[in-house]
This record gives sequence, structure tokens and C-alpha cells, in this order.
Amino acid sequence: MFERIKKDIKVVFERDPAAKSVLEVVLTYPGLHAIMLHRVAHWLYKRKRFLLARIISQFSRFLTGIEIHPGAKIGEGLFIDHGAGVVIGETAEIGDNVTIYQGVTLGGTGKEKGKRHPTIGNNVVISSGAKVLGSFTVGDNVKIGAGSVVLKPVPPNCTVVGVPGKVVVRNGEKVPKVPEIDLRHDLLPDPVADALSAMNEGIRQLEKRVDELERENAVLKSKLQGGQGL
Repeated sequence: MFERIKKDIKVVFERDPAAKSVLEVVLTYPGLHAIMLHRVAHWLYKRKRFLLARIISQFSRFLTGIEIHPGAKIGEGLFIDHGAGVVIGETAEIGDNVTIYQGVTLGGTGKEKGKRHPTIGNNVVISSGAKVLGSFTVGDNVKIGAGSVVLKPVPPNCTVVGVPGKVVVRNGEKVPKVPEIDLRHDLLPDPVADALSAMNEGIRQLEKRVDELERENAVLKSKLQGGQGL
């Protein structure tokens, strides 16, 4: 247990430059508290102590503002930054070295039984306010932009932005051979801006063509008037 706690503390120092000391992390990081309490709740849940598991889960929610159902499966190296408003559903599965920012929801889309929450791969970053809804898989090394709503599977090594979420290709950036965690969730493509830029370029080309036609028409009129004068 203590080795697991040491690993969780190490993860905080690796991904949060604001962390100053071990004591500060242990006492003031709600994401760490939520993960530690979830492990206890999940242990009880697997042994069918459902009520006690839910009581611990709700106490964790009251204490941290993070709601993790005791049935959720969480791998090693999860880091929940700030964490206010994070919700992780019962059948959600989270891989190793995942980073989740505040306001993220890993939820379901209906009242169906069985697997109804997403499966998150390894080395995934889910940015502030993103919603991943449904029983599908988000592949390894995926980055989900802030405020995105993801409703369908995401292949590995992709970036997803928008509502609904769409996979966008990074500008010539190759996926590293050795998986690494990319925390630069502020550097995301903007498909809306790209579309507006393309429209502006199209309008500029049309205006240029109209000017050319107007000049050609003026020259033609001048020639016709000159011929009539003769």
C-alpha cells in the first residue's frame, strides 16, 4: 500500500510544477485523496460490500469534489489535477499514466445495464471540461481538448477537439516511438478557425476575380464606344 502511495506522490511531482513538497501534496491535493479513497472503495466493491463502498465514495466526493464510482477500474499513474467536478462512472476503465483535469466526465449515455462507460487507454490526457460519453475505447496516447464532447471511439495517437469531438491530425508531428505523456493541452488544432480561414481565402479569390472581370468589362466598353465614335 505504501509503495502505491509513493508512486502516486511521484506522479504529482512529475506532472504538476506547482508541487513544492511531499507534505504539501499529501495534505492539499484532492486528486490524490480521491484516488487513495477510491482504492479502498474499489477493494470493498469487488468483495460485494456495495453499500460500504458507496459510502466511502460519497465521503470522498464530499471531501474532494471528485466523484469516482467504486466499480471503476483505474490503472497506475492516474493524475487528477485540481479535480473539481470530475465524474467517473461505474464501468469506466482507465489505463496507466492518464491525466485528467477539472470538470471531466467519463459517463454513460442511457439506462442500459452492463458496460456503459468509456475505456481510456494509456498515456491519455483529458483536458478541462471534456465529456467522454458511452461504452467505447479511447486509444493510447490520445489528447482530448478542453470542452470537447467525445461520443465515439478514438484511435491511438490522435488529438480530439470540438462538439461533437472530431479527430484532427497534428501538423506533421510524428508519434514518438517510445510512448510519452504530452501535457500541452493548450496546443491543439482549431478546426473552426481553419474553416473560417479557408472561407476567407475563397472570398478573397472571388473578389480578385470580380475585379478582373470588371476591368475586362471596362476595357471592352471603351473599345465599343471608340468604335461607335468612328
